[in-house]
Amino acid sequence: MMRGSRLSLAAAAALVGVVALVLAASACSRRGHGPLAIALIGDRTALQASGPRLSPAARTLRAATVEGLVAFDAEGRIVPAIADRWIITDDGQSYIFRLRDGTWPGGARITSETAAEALRKALAALKNTALGLDLAPIEQVRVMADRVIEIDLAAPMPDLLTLLAQPELGLPYARRGSGPMAVGRKGNAAILSLIPPEKRGLAPQDGFARTVRNLVVDFAAPAAAVQRFNDGNADLVLGGRLDSLPLAEATTLSRGNIQLDPVIGMFGLLVESEDGFLADSPNREALALAIDRDALIAAFNIGGWQPTTRVVAAGVEDDAGTVGERWVGVAMEQRRTLAAERVAKYKLGGKPAPVLRIAAPDGPGSRLVLDRLTNDFDAIGVVVVHVAEDKPADLRLVDATARYGRAAWFLNQLACAVHKPACNAAGDALLAQARAAKDLRERARLLGEAEAEITAANAFLPIARPLRWSLVRSGVTGFAPNPWGWHPLPPLAVIPK
Repeated sequence: MMRGSRLSLAAAAALVGVVALVLAASACSRRGHGPLAIALIGDRTALQASGPRLSPAARTLRAATVEGLVAFDAEGRIVPAIADRWIITDDGQSYIFRLRDGTWPGGARITSETAAEALRKALAALKNTALGLDLAPIEQVRVMADRVIEIDLAAPMPDLLTLLAQPELGLPYARRGSGPMAVGRKGNAAILSLIPPEKRGLAPQDGFARTVRNLVVDFAAPAAAVQRFNDGNADLVLGGRLDSLPLAEATTLSRGNIQLDPVIGMFGLLVESEDGFLADSPNREALALAIDRDALIAAFNIGGWQPTTRVVAAGVEDDAGTVGERWVGVAMEQRRTLAAERVAKYKLGGKPAPVLRIAAPDGPGSRLVLDRLTNDFDAIGVVVVHVAEDKPADLRLVDATARYGRAAWFLNQLACAVHKPACNAAGDALLAQARAAKDLRERARLLGEAEAEITAANAFLPIARPLRWSLVRSGVTGFAPNPWGWHPLPPLAVIPK
């Protein structure tokens, strides 16, 4: 995508509908049936990562090597994994899973006891995380029969299967991965291969070796990943975010190699400190007022990318519609005048101009965002200092995709148990009531009230929805743009017939 052209998010969304045509392509990759070379944005620490807080690269590897009850396919749909089928009771408060008849890597038979214990441990590890709050309605995991487990819920969870497919809900056994892929090392690269069916306690598959290929995954910084693609040393680049998008735009190859995922999520500034100017919600709102979102969006020249002032993405399934965009019809000049008045009021009594540290990932996209924010805040008398992503800060540039498409995901990111600075106790209480609500309409109402409270606290200053990009060489199969921006590795290892 060259500067001056526009890559449309709507076009990216449309690609999802035609993915079947892509998967039907006769060529497996530019290298035929040989290994598929992937540049994964991240570093090699992803190979040793464990625990509930995983980097995007670590999540990609974990999902490939430690499967859960269910998984995602290339298009973001739920498919069987350790569980080969399931039923949901009419009240939506019980999910019953039948486990596949097979073995864990190492030969031990998969049983309901071993799977249930692994799931309980995974759930316990997520305590005090946003994902843990998403899963809070789970009351117990029960063993029902030799290969049957039941998850009992305090209230319906329409997105439970989507949550169980998350990498953090993978079920290791005896501290080993559970497949479907095995991982090895070759120099700086990870070699991933699909485990043969007979080694998973399944029936042998004739010609299995001819139907699969290895994946050679190199970990790289964004610039190096793009360069590997341009040099022909990678067929696929995964893990692109807004911080690195200008690198993809500058690719020497066809614009058609860039794929954007039609994701939702949170992109904006998260308050990290309640000291000084940020101690009061009206002052935090002053910063939100000062951001010229239209100008920031225009700087990237991405067709269809829209700004937002809402914490929750508009149009998610349980959006009550009671909270809309803020300051509609108020001109940017008026907003900045109001914001500057609040800064002036703060400075009464001899206080210096507020100086705020903003932490952000390194990259040309982040620098472009920070330059815009610096100008915006300077216009109201606030000084900005850029700091590295891992340094203490007053504000942090957040770029996160939603795990599922409901208001609760967005609001749980700002719950007091997850992020204390500037959190809202009233909103927290409403969130707790919403989790316990059995009636989905009542839940939506409570979530709308919680959103209003949390919005008013101004702990998060929204800018737009996130962007996710990949570079995909013509003929690569097993890849599809999808609403989660999630690209599992196992489908990429399957050679189409």
